[in-house]
Amino acid sequence: MDARGVCWMFCLILLAHCAEQQTSTKKRNGKKDSTNSAAIEELKQQVNDIIQELNLLKEQQALQTVCLRGTKILGKCFLADPVKKNFHAASDDCIAEGGSLCTPVTGDENDQLYNYVRQSIGPEEHIWLGVNDMVTDGQWVDQSGSNVRFKNWETEITLQPDGGRTQNCAILSTTANGKWFDENCRAEKASVCEFNIV
Repeated sequence: MDARGVCWMFCLILLAHCAEQQTSTKKRNGKKDSTNSAAIEELKQQVNDIIQELNLLKEQQALQTVCLRGTKILGKCFLADPVKKNFHAASDDCIAEGGSLCTPVTGDENDQLYNYVRQSIGPEEHIWLGVNDMVTDGQWVDQSGSNVRFKNWETEITLQPDGGRTQNCAILSTTANGKWFDENCRAEKASVCEFNIV
């Protein structure tokens, strides 16, 4: 039975239960108006709870569809978009799909993202990360505005980040084994959206 059928069945059971409660309550005392009002409010609350649960099920089903097209990494689904766009367009597209540009929070997650990008987009590609320092130069934040705790800058050869005020967005490079570089936000790169899953 699908989620809609389950919802209807719950509603019918609740209606029958409330009708039975109202009938027995009327027989016990004469306060039918207040009892009806309370029963109706209880029924409304139960229906609202069912609707919220149904919406959650729909959201989880949508995320499972994303996971089938992409990959699941540590409680997140990642979905690659090989179309090259500037940082803002890539970010807006991820948000429109219900996610955000990927932002690895551990070395393991960064490594798995690197491997996924190599397999899904290509071994010589760079992707936008959901990391920037647009507000304050040198203060790298994620898309929620929180300071980024995990960083994987390439520091051995080019001493990243090295772009100052002209390069305010971060990319993950597959040619540098998943190391991060700062980049001009108007450059066009592929991207990976991440979706948190329950």
